[in-house]
Amino acid sequence: MPGGRLTQQERQQIAVGLADGLAYAEIARRLDRPTSTVTREVMRNGGPTGYRADLAQHATQRRTQRRAQSAPKGAQAEPQPYGRDAEAVREYQETLTTVLMTSGLPNMMARVLGCLYVADTSLTASDLTQRLQVSPASVSKAVTFLADLELVRRESDGRRERYVIDNDLWYQSMIRSVRDNDRFSETARQGVAVLGRGTPAATRLENAARFLDFVGESLTRAVEQARDVLYTKPGTPAPTAEPGPDRT
Repeated sequence: MPGGRLTQQERQQIAVGLADGLAYAEIARRLDRPTSTVTREVMRNGGPTGYRADLAQHATQRRTQRRAQSAPKGAQAEPQPYGRDAEAVREYQETLTTVLMTSGLPNMMARVLGCLYVADTSLTASDLTQRLQVSPASVSKAVTFLADLELVRRESDGRRERYVIDNDLWYQSMIRSVRDNDRFSETARQGVAVLGRGTPAATRLENAARFLDFVGESLTRAVEQARDVLYTKPGTPAPTAEPGPDRT
């Protein structure tokens, strides 16, 4: 399987595949590349409807030049604790970020969330700025967005604000989804009264409300049970391996 950066010819093939309506996996198979590589490439450069091979090539060249200018000579990947392969961690973080982007998160928000996911400890704004090589303003905007969605939690060490992914992340996310569906369900029932019960439009809204009510009740029971049974309880022993160098 070929490695390294995508070539301009490969980017043109990606553009042709998108125009033909091919799935990322099929485009990746034709290029003999991982699906995550194609997905990340498309999401970084306009998405499936806005991807342009020449623009993507130009944007990649600009990013490469910026990294070369900002990185010190001979700079290496930051050492990882627990004997991890630093390059493998970086690649995984990019893959996770791509998945978060395809789920609907904007680019910078996905990058911050991905960075927090692979961190063993909470991170400060300065940590995130350094690790992602972005401006403090970008980090601040992303953290505010994620905190409003309850995807990250703020805490303080007495001197600085720190950010962490709470163990309740997925629980809170599912409960928020149920609340959103409940609001739609309630509004749909209001529409039934306005449009007249039994009419096609009112029936459509009533069916949607009934479906969302059923799913919401089932989902709430499931996430409550999962929270009780699956979450790691406080006091669980940490890994016994000694951490390696840590610059944070």
